[in-house]
Amino acid sequence: MRIDNITTVCYIEHRGRVLMLHRVKKKDDVNADKWLGVGGHLESGESPEECVVREVREETGIRLSDYDMRGVISFSVARKGDAEPLTELAFVFAATIPDGEEVSLIPCDEGELAWVPREEIAGLPVWEGDRIMFRLLSENRPFWSLKLSYDAENRLVQVLLGGKECT
Repeated sequence: MRIDNITTVCYIEHRGRVLMLHRVKKKDDVNADKWLGVGGHLESGESPEECVVREVREETGIRLSDYDMRGVISFSVARKGDAEPLTELAFVFAATIPDGEEVSLIPCDEGELAWVPREEIAGLPVWEGDRIMFRLLSENRPFWSLKLSYDAENRLVQVLLGGKECT
């Protein structure tokens, strides 16, 4: 299996809300109209930690100082007409901004940023596998590994948590 992309994603909490990115600005975006954390692709020579700090700063203006790698996700996405699925490895981070700190966001060229109350995230249009990831984050599990396999119609067809079937 080859890995097509290595990425990071960060869920930043501040005053009981989570910073989410509503992907509404890019054409032909596989994540169009979905709500995601902020992050992006590792650049040559970068560690996941360097990547997440850079991507969060570029997309939001926030300079992360208190963050933890919480898990890793292996995505496998079938593509029509291709024998090999698209594969992505994503390092998942959680960060907290102290309640007393003020946060100013910059405009993001990938979508609209919004602070969403944690309990409202479940009602947003997110990837089905992200709901599992949010559960793992909210349960404060120690470091975890999640495999999410999607078919060519973007339906979640397999979930492995720590190598075992999961729902």
